[in-house]
Amino acid sequence: MPREEKLVQTKETVKAVLDRLPDDCSLDDVLYHLYVVQAVARGRADVEAGRTLSHEQVAEELRRKWLTGRYCGQFSFE
Repeated sequence: MPREEKLVQTKETVKAVLDRLPDDCSLDDVLYHLYVVQAVARGRADVEAGRTLSHEQVAEELRRKWLTGRYCGQFSFE
């Protein structure tokens, strides 16, 4: 996506978030909602790119971490 087009899309996203929030919202409310929108977009991009783990993979890695008391490595995306 060209840079200018991405800037327009970003501005439209910010406007949409502001339109959905109440008039008395705080700046922290706005920042939080923008953060959530960005996190969801990144998550969707990860799914499209195949960067996901099964429930079983996550559960096994967490079990290893809990049993050893340390993190054994990074999650691997297969």
